[in-house]
Formats: sequence, structure tokens, C-alpha cells
Amino acid sequence: MEHHRIRTFNTRDTYPEQKLDNDLAQAVVTSGGRIVWMRGQCPQELDTAVNIDSHDPVEQTHKVMQNIRQLIEEAGGTMEHLVKVVVYITDVRHREAVYRTMGEYIRGVHPVSTGLVVQALARPEWLVEIDATAVIPD
Repeated sequence: MEHHRIRTFNTRDTYPEQKLDNDLAQAVVTSGGRIVWMRGQCPQELDTAVNIDSHDPVEQTHKVMQNIRQLIEEAGGTMEHLVKVVVYITDVRHREAVYRTMGEYIRGVHPVSTGLVVQALARPEWLVEIDATAVIPD
């Protein structure tokens, strides 16, 4: 089973005034398979829940995306099975850095995406949290 991605695009074209490069889609259609619902991933170690020692949005986003990739792989899938992300950031000025970094992990994948700027996350040192969903074919 291959996911059908409707109206794929790159944020270079959608937001030419920003330095973004994310492969996204307007919709993703899946059929069958196992759905992997992930808890919002934060910049902390999965095994210990210890925060990474960084207040840099790029480093925090790398850790978040590495966690998402690890969870999908532990469920038996790959990043190509990622279908949706919801990105929460605490400062709109971090948007480009967060999305550019996330784009390194979703190149060619084209998930759907929603982005929100929120007042705060569960811990004050967190700058980004990403909620993700994957569907792994049967």
C-alpha cells in the first residue's frame, strides 16, 4: 500500500518570503495499515525524559524529529509512513529555523502539516513540540 498524497507542494513556493524548504501535501489518503499515534514529541531523550541541554530551536527540532523517526521505526515503519504533523512553537521568530530543520527529515515524504504559535509548552525551556501520525502498511 502506498499513501496517496494530494496536491503536494514545497513551502519554497508557498512562502517565497521565508527561507523554507518543506515537502508537504494538502491531503494524504491511506488505506488499511496500522496507525501510529504519537504523543507530542519534545526535545528530550525518549528513554529518560531528560531534556537536551540546548535552548536552540534548531537543536531542539533535531531531537524532536529524531524521536519521531525512532518511534516510527520501533513500530516497524519508516519516515515515508509519516502522514501528519502538528508543530507547536513558542515564538514565531523560530518558525523558519524549526521548519527548515523539520524539512530535513520529511524531504520527499509530503505529510500534511499544521503549525501553531502557542504561549507556552509544558516546560518553559521547550521551544518546539511536534505531534505526529504515521500509517504503516499491512
